[in-house]
Amino acid sequence: MKLMRAAFAEAIGEPLKLREVPIPEPGPGEVLVRIAASGVCHTDVSILDGEWPMKKPRFPVVLGHEATGYVAGLGEGVRTHKEGDRVGVFWLNSACGTCEDCTTDHEPQCVRQVGTGYNVNGTYADYCVVSESFAVPLPDGPSLEELAPILCAGVTSYKALKTLGARPDSWVVVSGVGGAGHLAIQYATALGLKVAAIDVSAEKAALAESLGASFTVNAEKEFPVNRIVHRTGGGAHGVVVTTGAAKAMEQGARMLRRAGTLMVVGVAPEPLPLSVFDLVIKGLSVRGTLIGTRQDVREALALVAAGKVRPLVESRTLDDVNGAITALRQRQVQGRLVLRMT
Repeated sequence: MKLMRAAFAEAIGEPLKLREVPIPEPGPGEVLVRIAASGVCHTDVSILDGEWPMKKPRFPVVLGHEATGYVAGLGEGVRTHKEGDRVGVFWLNSACGTCEDCTTDHEPQCVRQVGTGYNVNGTYADYCVVSESFAVPLPDGPSLEELAPILCAGVTSYKALKTLGARPDSWVVVSGVGGAGHLAIQYATALGLKVAAIDVSAEKAALAESLGASFTVNAEKEFPVNRIVHRTGGGAHGVVVTTGAAKAMEQGARMLRRAGTLMVVGVAPEPLPLSVFDLVIKGLSVRGTLIGTRQDVREALALVAAGKVRPLVESRTLDDVNGAITALRQRQVQGRLVLRMT
């Protein structure tokens, strides 16, 4: 019996445990993926810390849902992949494909979806099983470590901007220059938008400007609403909030111009504090977005392959998975942490 290594979450709040377990067998319509690189997402931290107000995963479970690798095995009936293909694995391990959400470009909202690293074992492992239609082909060129963050942080940022529907030369604010935010700045620039960025770190402000932001605001040193409204000539057309801070969302709504849209990407454990008066009088929209569809993933990957977006990656080994989780909790990461598999 061939074995692999995997990092299991066994209970809320406990460190992940590295184990050797049998390599899984792909079932009908599934592929086995040999993982090369897996991004470390704040969603994994939220799951591990029990922050989500939804049904908890059935422990033990292998976390991870943002990975790249190679097809290593084919289940019965698989025709769309062959062994050796480069593929990506993201949050959607499968979806029903027939419900209203799946047939109207909203498959991340499918109530029968299966979440990688949540409902089934994920990508903090040498191997992972995924439905063949959700193993996304990867473009040639960029490395597997470089592409891994696009499978969650990248597509989430891209989908938020795409949903925003802002025209070229519109002002977009990216609040939070982290794993998702540093990619949102690049995607917005690639889409022809003018970008302002907000963070509480001078280092991340400098990073934002190096990635294409026209200007940045350090929210620890000045009130961001007034600065954004003044510099954008009346407010932003859209604000993408990538953090889970309710204060950032409340301020984001206040820096919108009339008919602007607040796009919420980060999940806040507390209620969203918004002014109903402003929503009505200014005609504002508030929308949430969860990852993206398989087509969104392909489009997000294509912009990386075209050289218009480049993830900032810090690599670690699977042995250091708990150190990576701690670094993310303590906000010590610039860009995206990626675990390398042997």
